[in-house]
Amino acid sequence: MLRQNLHSSSFHPVIRGHLIFTLCSGIVLLTMFCLLRLALLIYNRELIGASPVSDLIEAFFNGARFDLRVAAYALIPLTLALFSTRAMAARGILRTWLTVIAGFSLFLGIIELDFYREFHQRLNNLVFQYISEDPKTVMSMLWHGFPVLRFLLVWAVGVWILHGVFKALDRVTRPVTDSPYSKDSIPPPPGMGGWYLRGIVFLACAVLTLLAARGTLRQGPPLRWGDAFTTESMFANQLGLNGTLTLMQAAKARFSKNRANVWKNALPTEQALETTRAMLLTANDRLVDPDKAAVRRDFTSSVKASSRNVVVILLESFAGHYAGVLGASGGITPHFDALSSEGLLFTRFFSNGTHTHQGMFATMACFPNLPGFEYLMQMPEGGYKFSGLPQLLSARRYKDVYVYNGDFAWDNQSGFFGNQGMTTFIGRNDYKDPVFSDPTWGVSDQDMFSRANEELDKLAETGQPFYALLQTLSNHTPYALPKNLPVERVTGYGSLNEHLTAMRYSDWALGQFFEKAKKSAYYKDTLFVVVGDHGFGSNEQLTEMDLHRFNVPLLLIAQGIQGKYGRIKTTVGSQVDVVPTIMGLLGGEVRHQCWGRDLLSLPESDAGFAVIKPSGGDQNVAIISGSRILIKPKDRDPRIYDYQLGSRSQARRADDSTDQAELLKKLESFVQTATRSLLTNTAGVGLPKTAEKTHK
Repeated sequence: MLRQNLHSSSFHPVIRGHLIFTLCSGIVLLTMFCLLRLALLIYNRELIGASPVSDLIEAFFNGARFDLRVAAYALIPLTLALFSTRAMAARGILRTWLTVIAGFSLFLGIIELDFYREFHQRLNNLVFQYISEDPKTVMSMLWHGFPVLRFLLVWAVGVWILHGVFKALDRVTRPVTDSPYSKDSIPPPPGMGGWYLRGIVFLACAVLTLLAARGTLRQGPPLRWGDAFTTESMFANQLGLNGTLTLMQAAKARFSKNRANVWKNALPTEQALETTRAMLLTANDRLVDPDKAAVRRDFTSSVKASSRNVVVILLESFAGHYAGVLGASGGITPHFDALSSEGLLFTRFFSNGTHTHQGMFATMACFPNLPGFEYLMQMPEGGYKFSGLPQLLSARRYKDVYVYNGDFAWDNQSGFFGNQGMTTFIGRNDYKDPVFSDPTWGVSDQDMFSRANEELDKLAETGQPFYALLQTLSNHTPYALPKNLPVERVTGYGSLNEHLTAMRYSDWALGQFFEKAKKSAYYKDTLFVVVGDHGFGSNEQLTEMDLHRFNVPLLLIAQGIQGKYGRIKTTVGSQVDVVPTIMGLLGGEVRHQCWGRDLLSLPESDAGFAVIKPSGGDQNVAIISGSRILIKPKDRDPRIYDYQLGSRSQARRADDSTDQAELLKKLESFVQTATRSLLTNTAGVGLPKTAEKTHK
């Protein structure tokens, strides 16, 4: 093939021409990356907010260094071609390589426009996670939720232009001769140089390529994503990254055999264990099996034991930033706001992750979202028995039901929750004549809630206590809603109009559910737990952790709850606190190993805490305590902020704080100990007391 390419090229390759071709190709790649960065800026201009122009300019300078890394990798074959005159002459193959690489990066840059708008992150492990899911559902979500045809057309035109540019560079940098060069030509054509000259040039180019691929002259690791975080603008910092490079790094971490993205120990094991126990154990807890399990304990509630029913409602993308009762305008959640007056509302509550997957296992299995285990339910470790609601209430002979709009195969929900003890699943194929069903996810929220009313009435007729998980889905891309909407469409929020309309619709469906449930006999004997699975971003990114994507409301509704605990709680909590709080309200004694606490049994001096981590496969983690948040990015120093939620949400650096070292120790201890417990399969509740005695 090389020989045919040589004879068809009709030119003598020379070092000078090859170097010019290589240099110009690199400039083309850098220009393309710069234009993609500009497109990302324009497409997501709503996120600029108060970012100064100087920060955006700095982002482009930072980005050029990351772009140079990718360009250097792409030019490696052209550098290696200096070894051989035949390889230098194979311009057709080199052009094809450049077009493929540039076209691939262009494709990633185009899909990143909406990826960043949705997740406020550059391309990362989420890409591979969605690829691993059901292809039919993923393709339907993309087709109905994004301008696929328009993007493909832009990409095709872009590839055609790139092909033409590389072809033109080839033409202007090759010296045309009357006869083709062949291996029998002696001596070599002028300008080609002998092997020794090519060797010297190759070594020089190899050194330059290596430096460019590192992106930095410093000793140690090459340019890392943290080097882009040089401003106070989170949008500008993200803008300085290169999506192709972040995806390459995510692939390396995801598919490496040594699980490079799993948290590495930062503290002595005993110190981390002692700190974690101090964080989780309260005056009502008694540690058991301390040599076998980290935080397994017997919890004794101050509430008299009861067989109250439990209904957990997990609301898709129910962001606290847009809830009226938490200070938002626009009337997005009038029904939730009204329900809040009937129960106990936690105003500083957070999801443990930014994906429904993490919201499910944190809320129901009571286990945190850890680096390397963001999709725990699909991993081998997800087969372990956790100390969650299914385990604890099944032991009390509660009946159960899980009602969902969609397919339980998604995220391995049926496999995971079935293994944890749930037995009854109502999914998209179990609905007859739904009001609305979209081709991507399934039936509408009003259909799900209507079926939930029926299922709960059936369970109540058995005379046994029950627990239920109801999960909504309409407030998810592509936001497919009934044609005749029972709510007014949201306007005035730009690209968020559809998202907020879906949230308003989901809120309406929630209101319809409670209106019917209040007429049922079981209502007065039931604890309702309403919580968001995660939030979503706003135009203002609160710290580099993008806190609005984690802030969700938690609402507890039960007879007499306001009289005993009040209407509002500002205690910080997260989804791993849901199960301990439920068990505290059910009363009596329970053995568990939840990685959260009963938020209603804490002393007034305890401001609460939450350990959070975004989706994406990296090791960025944070701890929230009171009005402080400490963020620990991988390979970077921690940052601490004072934050405020609500209508006047803001965050300011608090680097002079005296509690930074203590918060960092707590954060690292918690993540390290939880990771160790998971890897050693000691994170569960263990054998019940009766079984332990029999076993002995």
